[in-house]
Amino acid sequence: MDLQPYTPGALPRHLAGREGEIRRIRRFLAPVVAYGEFAGAPTVFHAVRGLGKTSLLRHAQREAEALGFVTAWVACAKAAPYLPDLEAAVREGLARTALAGSPASRSTGRRTLGAEVGLPGLKVTAQVESSAADQEAPEASVAAVGRHLHEAAARIRASGGAGLVLFVDEWHAGRESDTSVLLNAVQALGGRPEENPLAVVGAGLPSVVGTLTRAATFAERTAWVRLRELDPDPSRELVLEPAAQLGVGWDSAALDLVALQAGGHPYFLQLIAAHAWEAADPARGDTITVDHVEHGLVGVSDQVTEMYEARWQAASPAERRFIVAMASTGEPVVARGEIARILEMASEKLGVPRDRLIDKGIVEEAGRGRLRFTLPGFGRHVVERADEGTGDCPAVPGVPAPPELGP
Repeated sequence: MDLQPYTPGALPRHLAGREGEIRRIRRFLAPVVAYGEFAGAPTVFHAVRGLGKTSLLRHAQREAEALGFVTAWVACAKAAPYLPDLEAAVREGLARTALAGSPASRSTGRRTLGAEVGLPGLKVTAQVESSAADQEAPEASVAAVGRHLHEAAARIRASGGAGLVLFVDEWHAGRESDTSVLLNAVQALGGRPEENPLAVVGAGLPSVVGTLTRAATFAERTAWVRLRELDPDPSRELVLEPAAQLGVGWDSAALDLVALQAGGHPYFLQLIAAHAWEAADPARGDTITVDHVEHGLVGVSDQVTEMYEARWQAASPAERRFIVAMASTGEPVVARGEIARILEMASEKLGVPRDRLIDKGIVEEAGRGRLRFTLPGFGRHVVERADEGTGDCPAVPGVPAPPELGP
């Protein structure tokens, strides 16, 4: 068949189910547009993987550019410097609107570094070609970063634009010293709001809250926004709209089954709907049915199991004991005290494995003193592992263990 591409769950133009978050970003940018003033402390969205943080930021970036902003985007990598990439993104944004003082080098994933490349104050005298990921960048000063951002934002406004917006994705992963410099520079610019038409919007895993507040006290003023799972109606819309654009329909019962199985998780929506599409192999005018969804779920199960296993393998022995205890309750949300009771440990001793599991995106907070797994079905997978007597699934006090696991 020739109906391609179909991208269910990929969050369409209007971002079904994320209208509230989009309105929040619009309000955040409003004073910059109206008065040319500093937007205030950053707005940062946080959620476990697969809930659409990057898609939300990309949508916001497009809206910002339509409002006359120059935007700069950077995606952080684990403990890696990102300020040089952010500076390059600002330069490229200026170049796209013919506002740069000198031609900017277009980013191709590799770049030649000369004496003036990098944030003001960062000097690289040797000509070196390297990928951004491989380069160990020197640290910039707060003053240099602030001066660079101020000059760029002011130039944009003076030339008829709205201002400058920085988008920082995967912010939990960036080098802490870079985060400290950036946040302190932004705080300093906020002291002269009328001179700095600037806004910062970020996203990261739930651990981003702790990461940013450790890096700078200014982060305590951040507007933290937690992304939650989608409700059933937006879930159905995310599946239905891309198919409708290709002339293919969905049976209402099939849509309901996809929404139920995905549990409001955009990635699972995409995965389940895509497998159902493959099972149906539709032509224009066809309808996808429950049978197609059920056939597709077989392939989904295999792929999801691989995801579960990757998370299990990422956990240390102590973390696995925590996971087993949590999974053994069979509850979607588990109190920390209940985990401590099962493990026969004092609750305060659970802090280290709990925090590490949150940092790894395996569990998340679900209210004060309560936790849940971030992937639907992961707890059931862990229980099945224990029931099968898998050797790397540790015995836990209070949890019946298969004979193969020993005492």
